[in-house]
Amino acid sequence: MKIRVGVFFGGKSVEHEVSVISGLQAYNSFNRDKYDPVPVYITKDNELYTGEAIGDIANYKNIPALLHKSTRVFLICDQGQVQLIQYPVKKLGSSVAAQIDVAFPVVHGANVEDGSIQGFLRHYNIPMAGCDVTASAVTMDKYVAKTVLKDSGVPVLDCVTLNAREYERDEKAAYEKIESRIAYPVIVKPVNLGSSVGIKVAKDQEALREALEYAFTFGSRVLIERAIMNLREINCAVLGDYEQAQASECEEPISSDEILSYEDKYVAGSKTGSEGMRTAKRELPADLTPQKREEIRQMAVRTFQALNCSGVSRIDFMIDRDTDQVYVNEINPIPGSLAFYLWEALDKPYAELLDDMVNLALKREREEKSMMTSFDSNILQNANLSGAKGVKK
Repeated sequence: MKIRVGVFFGGKSVEHEVSVISGLQAYNSFNRDKYDPVPVYITKDNELYTGEAIGDIANYKNIPALLHKSTRVFLICDQGQVQLIQYPVKKLGSSVAAQIDVAFPVVHGANVEDGSIQGFLRHYNIPMAGCDVTASAVTMDKYVAKTVLKDSGVPVLDCVTLNAREYERDEKAAYEKIESRIAYPVIVKPVNLGSSVGIKVAKDQEALREALEYAFTFGSRVLIERAIMNLREINCAVLGDYEQAQASECEEPISSDEILSYEDKYVAGSKTGSEGMRTAKRELPADLTPQKREEIRQMAVRTFQALNCSGVSRIDFMIDRDTDQVYVNEINPIPGSLAFYLWEALDKPYAELLDDMVNLALKREREEKSMMTSFDSNILQNANLSGAKGVKK
């Protein structure tokens, strides 16, 4: 019997369109002899839709028309079976649009990748590919992730965080907070976004003001760190979990400016329109010495496991050419295109990568089912809400 995989993509995120591309790449790459994938599109209003048309990228040129010929659904768990129920429900006949055995989120950015959709899916007790709720939330907060990595002995740059209210209340104090800790040039980025959205380099206070105001349009908290100007950027993906993990090939993305931009990642390398990260300009494999390649791959696995990731994540590294020091820049818990091209470089086909991710999801489900999740107690037999203090003593 085939495994029914619900591939979730889209969502309320500035990276919505990238997620659609990544999600449909995955949906179309599942081995149909083993899996029955079900595409589930999440609109920017967080409504769920499924249907044959949802699986065709050409239909996303006119999303209102796509939704009109698709089926809006919601999830329920009925006797251990997760079902997609048509909404509004039918007055006659079954309203079950599909059933799924495993959830496979391919979402990017705040409000989805940051533990939000993971918590939503976890509520239905369904095996889920990729990071769990905690790992998703931690990895999508750049400051928290840096703190965990620093505590684990993984090299990261020192940073300062700033929130929008703090900046609006006293700009001068905000500048002093940054400048007392970090020397120019600095890089400013939203704390919880990916795809190089909202990022600018500042070489003086006026540029810092512009960078902060730009970043605050995408989020209420920003991170500021030293900008390495003589920089090499290297990316490496990791597949596995807390118990066993392996590193992919390394790539060196090619940027058109001081920092790798959204356009560099998703637009510049494509002749026919964005195809996700697959067509971004890169050197693959990266031109590294065997020693430096192995250093980065080992550091990628350390980063992945220190953050308790699962499935596939991509770790982005910075090399300071002046010192040859390697730093972890950030981790992408659900990378664009699931970084499948980094595995193809090691002769692992995309369908095999997806198979590994489903198997990891099923493994985690087996482990979680072996844990105690309830505790027998007679506390409700003696509960009394008539007093102002309730029952907690």
